Amino acid sequence: MLAGIYYGAMYGGSSTAILLNIPGEVASVPTCLDGYPMAQQGRGGPALGIAAIGSFIAGIMGIIALTFFAPLFAEQALKFGPPEYFALMLLALTIVVSLGGASIGKALAMGFFGYLLSLIGLGTMTNMPRLTFGYTPLWGGLDVISVVIGLFAISEVLNGIEEKKIAISMGNIGSVFPGLKDLKQSIKSIFRGGALGFFMGLLPGCSPAVTTFLAYDLEKKCSKTPERFGKGAIEGVAAPESANNATSSAGFIPLFALGIPASPPLAVLLGGLMIYGLTPGPLLFEQNGDFVWAVIASMFIGNVMCLVLNLPLVGLWAKLTQIPYGILAPIILLISIVGAYTVRNDMFDVLVALIFGVVGYFMNKFNWPVVPFIICFILGPMLERSLLQSFGMAFENPFIFFQRPISLTLLVATGIFLVVSLKLRRRTQSRIDNSGFEVK
Repeated sequence: MLAGIYYGAMYGGSSTAILLNIPGEVASVPTCLDGYPMAQQGRGGPALGIAAIGSFIAGIMGIIALTFFAPLFAEQALKFGPPEYFALMLLALTIVVSLGGASIGKALAMGFFGYLLSLIGLGTMTNMPRLTFGYTPLWGGLDVISVVIGLFAISEVLNGIEEKKIAISMGNIGSVFPGLKDLKQSIKSIFRGGALGFFMGLLPGCSPAVTTFLAYDLEKKCSKTPERFGKGAIEGVAAPESANNATSSAGFIPLFALGIPASPPLAVLLGGLMIYGLTPGPLLFEQNGDFVWAVIASMFIGNVMCLVLNLPLVGLWAKLTQIPYGILAPIILLISIVGAYTVRNDMFDVLVALIFGVVGYFMNKFNWPVVPFIICFILGPMLERSLLQSFGMAFENPFIFFQRPISLTLLVATGIFLVVSLKLRRRTQSRIDNSGFEVK
């Protein structure tokens, strides 16, 4: 049951991200970037459909790999230590360059601002308050869900009110299912996102949000028309949603084979295993094989149910985009406030969401990119933690990152990705200039 709930929650975040620009979870943020523009164009149905299909295919890929290769993959995942995680986080930060909009200066500035705010709270290693200015509620830091809700959902409500928007989508809804053209455009994205998501899901502590952003960025780099991304490219929905579900499947491998949860929800599942007297580890498959296969079967059934339950309702969900905005805006605002409050049952998180709603409104108004801010805000604590742990294990020797094969490979890949991202930016900007469009 817990596995089924976990799977359903992983998919459910995409629906509100696509239709209302409200990420149901942090991992759904990249889905907003193209899913919501598709909904505004009257293509919310195909976006929801491809999200369900991509999640299903990637989930099946992950389940097959879990069935046949769990112990092998788990042993390889153990080779990732703090230096490897630090190099991986640096690689993820190259996303800021390619998803930062027209101005790289603005992208870097927003990235720095996001990283600075991620430092608020108790220090990673010292456990001393930082940037709290004596205000006790800040000791727990700024919750990423509240920040994301403010920057995306609440800011969009403010934009809609200013523009006197009548509805999210004014056009004809058209087909509510992905057509053959949509499937042809998305199939490679689904498999790329699924493969990347599965690999990242093997790494304990690697956030699904990192995976989905990497999948989105990879898809933009692989595209022959990267200028379409952020304006309603269906590949921008398929890749992160596939990566998200594949990450969910892969997370069970270190959980079952090593007893290491790859994410907080899987830590809850680990607690459930222990309550029933089951000890995760190499012997779990031999001593409690019936239980393991039952969980794997429940994952397969959960995947099928997500597809069966969502596809027939795609048309109904798509019609939500044509509800008068005067009715929809207060509902979005209410959902946002409730969502922010339920994170820690604290009104301070609601205040944070409202403040960042205003911040997001002005960022959109003056063309300051939101994505670099979010990426650095999410990656900041992970980057700092892995850096300090690396220095601790190497007695502050900075060359540890070059002495380990995996971290060295990732650093080289970071340099290559940075060069590719800069070239991609120039190529995209050149195409936009020639076509006469303006990009924010």
